[in-house]
Amino acid sequence: MTLRLKVGKKGYIIIPKALREAVGIEEGDEVIVEVRDGIVIKPAKKNVDREKLKELLRAHAMKVRNLKEREEPSPGEASSLSLEEEFED
Repeated sequence: MTLRLKVGKKGYIIIPKALREAVGIEEGDEVIVEVRDGIVIKPAKKNVDREKLKELLRAHAMKVRNLKEREEPSPGEASSLSLEEEFED
């Protein structure tokens, strides 16, 4: 499974809420960063329920696809699909 994220100011990467919930990452938790062929980020404390993760990401992808099929979403409609606000300076 692959997820494409943008790197923000100061090198921040925002992990979407659905993904954090699926792997059990909460505010203040530590993650392990491994450098292999690329970068691997994983929770330091818990096992990942891969089936739950796949299910949550499929549902999120369907919501995003449904919005993309329209010319323009109505005000507030895409707010639940946001990757959250960028970190403040």
